[in-house]
Amino acid sequence: MFERFTKDARAVVMGAVEHRERSGETRVEEAHMLLALLDREGSRASFALASLGPADCRDSVAGALAEARRRGGLSRADADALSGLGIDLTEIISRVEEAHGAGALAGGSKDGGRWSGRRPFSQGAKDLLAEALRIAIAHHDRHIGDEHLLLALTARPGVPAEVLADHGVTYDGVRRVLWGGGAAKAG
Repeated sequence: MFERFTKDARAVVMGAVEHRERSGETRVEEAHMLLALLDREGSRASFALASLGPADCRDSVAGALAEARRRGGLSRADADALSGLGIDLTEIISRVEEAHGAGALAGGSKDGGRWSGRRPFSQGAKDLLAEALRIAIAHHDRHIGDEHLLLALTARPGVPAEVLADHGVTYDGVRRVLWGGGAAKAG
């Protein structure tokens, strides 16, 4: 499938690998893909992000992703659902961090940060790439661009879509900016 990626989409995937390496995590996650998208300039996705989101939102997005990681990857919707069951996620995080140190639920490197030569992708990141392919096919595009990766991030439930929506970037908004809207959600 990687041969169908445009230069910009390949740069996003490689950027996600670099974000994973810098963070010391063992797998490329959807959040790494989002951060790599935010690093791009002069691409279709960067145009859509600039059109929809506030200028210079990268630090805010990175902070929101870090906070979600601190919650063990749970979205605010997940936290709200737990709260509805009487489970105080903030209290659980505080107790875990008190016992095991700050960021204990965030995970991190299990191999001490050593490079193994492999670039494993989480199931969520793999599903994101598959969703980008489905979106490209639905738009009758021959290649997968970074705009398809952005659409896939906004189409899938979870922390990246929640963080993007908080910054004014939604699936419908991206479609409207790139294609003038209209068609129903692919996938």
